[in-house]
This record gives sequence, structure tokens and C-alpha cells, in this order.
Amino acid sequence: MEGVSEPSPSVPDGAARRVVDRDILRLAIPSLGALVAEPLFVLVDSVFIARVSTPALAGLGLAATVLTTVVGLSVFLAYSTTAAVARAFGAGRRSEAIARGVDASWLALGIGTVCAAVLVPFGEPLLALFGAAPEVLAEAHVYLRISALGLPAMLAVQAATGLVRGLQNAWLPLVVAVGGAALNIPLNAVLIFGMGLGIAGSAAGTVVAQWLMAIVLLAAVARAARQERVRLAPQLRSVASAGREAVPMFVRTLSLRAVLLVTVFVATGLGSTQLAAHQLASTVFNLLALALDALAIAGQALVGRYLGASDTGTVHAVTRRLMVWGVGGGFATGVLLLAASYAAPQVFTPDPLVQADLRAALWVLVVAQPIAGYVFVLDGVLMGAGDAPYLARAGVLTALAVMPGAALVAWWGPRGPLGLAALWVACNLLFLVARAIALGIRVRSDRWMRVGA
Repeated sequence: MEGVSEPSPSVPDGAARRVVDRDILRLAIPSLGALVAEPLFVLVDSVFIARVSTPALAGLGLAATVLTTVVGLSVFLAYSTTAAVARAFGAGRRSEAIARGVDASWLALGIGTVCAAVLVPFGEPLLALFGAAPEVLAEAHVYLRISALGLPAMLAVQAATGLVRGLQNAWLPLVVAVGGAALNIPLNAVLIFGMGLGIAGSAAGTVVAQWLMAIVLLAAVARAARQERVRLAPQLRSVASAGREAVPMFVRTLSLRAVLLVTVFVATGLGSTQLAAHQLASTVFNLLALALDALAIAGQALVGRYLGASDTGTVHAVTRRLMVWGVGGGFATGVLLLAASYAAPQVFTPDPLVQADLRAALWVLVVAQPIAGYVFVLDGVLMGAGDAPYLARAGVLTALAVMPGAALVAWWGPRGPLGLAALWVACNLLFLVARAIALGIRVRSDRWMRVGA
């Protein structure tokens, strides 16, 4: 494919390393832009809604937790598709690669429609399980009921993005993500303040932007399918097969979401102020996590491609360089976050109590960043290799390992910055350490490598 470098064992080590770095950056840099643009939807919503009221911001946090859980549990639509498409592409089977993406897109639209049909009528009792104050619950229900209408679009964006990245093209997802995030800003301003819709306007603006993004990416999928004479009509057997193959990735993602949900439950018990600060800290964490995850996406695409081509030497080289880039990137984001922790709280919210709690959580994130960089790149390498069963087992075990810490914080119930800091140590820092150990053990051997189409 044009623009794809070809490492060769005959090239000197230094030159080969530069070739691998160039391939990583060719995919990671545009993926970074796309991934950073995605959480800007929630970040923009948070900044605008913080000016409405603290209960509205806390309600946004609850509703966003439910929505991001649905979207997060469906992340296999992007990750599994990227790995499968890249492997078929590396083996020279472009038509098969595109067919995989078409199946994933139909699966995404179906899952999104079912989820929307459930959340619109039953979102309120689901939110009530968090035990939030009535005024917080009312705001959360408004946001969830409207935002759920965008779920089919959100999931379709994931699947179509997986196809495009699997074909070693990370630029189109960047253009679409940046365009959607940029459009979301004026939509929020007009609907929230100009039309006085409050949190309902924030949800409506996000839904419009998400559907426009989905239309652009699905049009690209249709164009690629026509070029390769791949059928666009849904093939129920193939779509069902794609769903079955993604079950281990679903289990892996479910374990991650379980930890995040438990964290929200504990934060809710600490109080509305801590919950509001937790929402802002989670938004910052997601922004930084997805920035580091750009390297993981490069790992998925490159490892899948070179395993499809039976080139294990380049897979080893890519893995080694990704580990260096991941830890280095984590140190860099940690330094930036440390500096930002003194100014960012005042930008995000005018409430001084929320500011103090947020700053405490950000300091925990500073320590966690290098570990996060290591974890994310190895996660991407193993996803690209199709090692989802191991990722599922490791995810369940590491999630169970952090539950005692979360239970301790809930029982202790410290107030103010100490409470939120303790929660983030238990459910973020220690969780990342456990994942780093599990993934590090796996990549020390070659058992995760499976070559060929």
C-alpha cells in the first residue's frame, strides 16, 4: 500500500529502528488527533454545563458514565475490526478486509439501535441506582434520554474507523473527529445559552455532531466496498460471526468498565461535590489516556499487518519501540498534567470546593501516566495479535484485584480532597499497576503470536 514502509532484516539496526519509528508515527500522530478530539465532546459539555449549575455538572457525570459504558463496552467494534482488517490486508486479501469492516458496521448499527431503544424508556431507573440527589438525577435523566438517540451513530463511527485504520489509513478518522468536535462547540453555545435549553441543549448538539460523523465514515466504507465489489447488504451469518469473535474483547472491556462504574458508585457516596470533581477528573484522564492510546492503535494496525504477512521479526521490533514510546509519552503527559493541575481546576469550574477535590485527583494521575503509557501500548500489541482470550482473562483478574481498595474507600468515606485522592489511588493507580504486570508477563514469550491470515 502506498505510504507504508517495509522494514528489512538486511537494514542496519539503527536504520531499521528509524523505519519502525516512522511507521508508528505515521499511524499514531493522526490517531492522536482523532482520539483527543473524541473526549472533547464530553469536555466541552462539562465546561459549558459547569456554568449552568453544579447539580447539572454532576448529572452530566452520571449520564456520561452510562453512555460511555455502552460505547466503551462496544469498543471491540473498533479494536477487533482494526486487528482483523489489518491481518487480512497484510496477507494481501483486501476484499476480505473490507468485508470484515462492512460486517462490523452493520453490527454496530444494530447494537446501537437496541441500546437506544432500552435507554430512552428505562434510563431513569438505571440512573437511580447510583443513589444521587433528586436534582442531580433529574439533570442526568434529561441528558441520557436525548443523548441515547446518538448511540447508533457513535458505534458506527467505531466500526468504520476500525476498517479505515486496519487499511493503514489514520487520516480520515482524524478529519472526521476534529470536524465533529469543532462543530460541537458552537452547537453547545447556541443550544445551551442562546436558546436556554441547558443540559438538554448540550445533549442535542452532541447527537447532531455524532450523526454527521457517522454519515461521513459510513460513506467511505460504502465507497471502498464498491471498489472491491464487496456486497453492502447485511449478511446475517457474517455479522453474527463477527459478534461471536468479539466476545473475548467484550469481556475484557466489561472488566474495565466494571472498575469505572464502581469508582462512580463510591464517588457518589462521597457527595455531590466529589462526584462533580470526579467527572472532571475522569474527563481529563480520558483525554490523556486516549492520547497515549494513539500508540496502541498504531500497534494494533502494524502488529496485525505484519503477523498477517508472517513477519515476526518486525512484530518484535514494533513491540519494543512501542514500549519505549509509551513510557516516554507517559512521562511527558505527566509533566504537562502536573503543570496544568495548578490552573486547570479554575478553568473547569467556579466552585472552589470542586477545584480542590479535582486538583487532588489530578496529582494521582501525574504519578500514573508512565504506567498508563506502558499498559496501553501492550494492550494494543496484544489486540493487534488477536490475543483477546488472554486479555479477557487478565482483565477479569486485575479488576477483581482492585475491588477491595474501592470497598475500603467506600467504608472509610473520607471527605474533601483526601477522599477523591484515595479513590483514584485505589481504582486508577493500583489498577494500572496490576494491568502492567499481567501484560508484561504475556509479551515476554511468543505465545501471543499467530501468523498468517
